[in-house]
Amino acid sequence: MLRSRVALWTAFVAVHGWIAYVGTVLIPARAFWDLDLYRWWMWQGLHQGVWPVLDGDWVYPAGAVLPMLLPALVDAVGTQPYAVAWSALITLLDAVAVVVLLRYAGRPARDGAVRGDVVPPARDPAVGAWWWLAFILLLGPVAVGRLDAVVAPVVVIALAVALRHPAVASALLTFGAWVKVAPGALLLPLVLVLRRPWRDLVLPAAAVCAVVAGAVAAGGGLGHLTSFLGEQGERGLQVESVAATPFVLAGIAGGIGGEPVRVVLNQEITTWEIAGPGTAAVAGALGVLLPVALAAVTALLAWVRLRGGDRLDTAGLLARGALLVAVTLILANKVGSPQFVGWLAGPVVVGLARPGAGGVPSWRVPAALVLVIAALTQIVFPIAYDGITAQQVGPSLVLVLRNLLLVALLVAVARDLARAGRAGSRATGPGEEARVSAPAA
Repeated sequence: MLRSRVALWTAFVAVHGWIAYVGTVLIPARAFWDLDLYRWWMWQGLHQGVWPVLDGDWVYPAGAVLPMLLPALVDAVGTQPYAVAWSALITLLDAVAVVVLLRYAGRPARDGAVRGDVVPPARDPAVGAWWWLAFILLLGPVAVGRLDAVVAPVVVIALAVALRHPAVASALLTFGAWVKVAPGALLLPLVLVLRRPWRDLVLPAAAVCAVVAGAVAAGGGLGHLTSFLGEQGERGLQVESVAATPFVLAGIAGGIGGEPVRVVLNQEITTWEIAGPGTAAVAGALGVLLPVALAAVTALLAWVRLRGGDRLDTAGLLARGALLVAVTLILANKVGSPQFVGWLAGPVVVGLARPGAGGVPSWRVPAALVLVIAALTQIVFPIAYDGITAQQVGPSLVLVLRNLLLVALLVAVARDLARAGRAGSRATGPGEEARVSAPAA
């Protein structure tokens, strides 16, 4: 059945239809609340001429206006019609991503485009698409009803075509960064596998940036183009963030040193944050830790690349490196919103579709971990979120378990990459048959 395209597309429609039903009919106020904010921003633009970025600072990059605007062209007044149109948009984007995945994941790399040894997939790349459907179902409404749902298929497409059309991948990831920042970080593993990074990565990325900046400048908003970079600075430590885990435990245990640890609502940005002794210091430290962590990840990937040389499993390094970058962005982030888990999907989808020399077995552990993380995240939000903000023991422990599994995922992926690097130092000699890849877990 897994090889049946009819079964795949039937499941695709069923999963996306169910999530849309949950978000637009069953629990719209809880599941798709953010969409009403998107609709309001676009209503202001269409009916009052006041646009995000063009007429003031905004929390999102300028490119986020485009996906928010498209459903508003259908209906910017009604909450449910906008949500239905948004769900249709995400379903269409996901469908395009599945088509591209099935078509390109099994194709050979373009000659001279990337370094290393590119191993074709050993089985039907549809395994990645099936896994993605399971992930969306387990993650629940935030897999569709958030801006991150726009960039998820963009990342899948970019990684699926990266070995054959790296310039297209670079342009897509850069566009994704102008929608929700995170996809831009995936340029780090991509640049390490390219033979001509200037032509195939830097120039396409610069072209996309020029188009976005030009469009904003034409609308009179150039002074607000980078405002999103400063909008996160005043945020506290969000209760769902991994760094908040010790404070969540302290809160349900009675506090720290006799002082209470509370979950409080930041009314300016409508997020729940943890407040108590040390929380402000941790939130401030994460602002420094995040770029340091990304630098460390880049150093690890560069080391693996150098050790592997021309015998490195390039497909495995790209997908696994992208997953390591994505989980690092979540772990070292003071925000930690549930939809961030969606960042993990693209690398795993493409990793399963084109696993490299290690085959699908080398992806069993990370793929299983991400599915469990997705399921626990749906319990965290929207199912048990009221219990978490009320600091109830059961829901809080579910959040703690989810966060610990994110740490375990980071360790597992970094371990496999480190093993690949050590194997690379031993894979020498022109007659060496073994390719350098992460071992099967």
